[in-house]
Amino acid sequence: MDFLQQVLDFFRAGFNQVNAVQGLIIALVAALLLPRLARLPMFVVAAALVHVIVDTLLPVLSGGGAITLPQVLELRFWRYVATLLAGYLIVILILGFLKRLLLRR
Repeated sequence: MDFLQQVLDFFRAGFNQVNAVQGLIIALVAALLLPRLARLPMFVVAAALVHVIVDTLLPVLSGGGAITLPQVLELRFWRYVATLLAGYLIVILILGFLKRLLLRR
C-alpha cells in the first residue's frame, strides 16, 4: 500500500508541475494534434521536451537573461523530467478524451 501511495504522489507532483499556464498550453496543443490515443506516448515525450526547451529559453526571451543549459548529469533534472512525463500523460490523456467526446459526430 505504501508503494501505491508513492506512485500516486509522483503522478500528483507531475500533474501539479504541468498545471500552470505554460504546461496547459503545451498540453492543449499536444491534445489537439493527437490523432489517436495510440500515439499518446510520443506526444507526451514531445510535450515534455518542449517544456524543457521553453524553460531553458524563457529567461532569454523575457528579458535578456543568459541561456543556461539543463543539468542533464544530475538526478534532480531527470526526476523533474519524469514528473513532467507523468503530468503530461495525465493532462494530455484527459484533454484527448475531451476532444474525442466533443468532436464525436
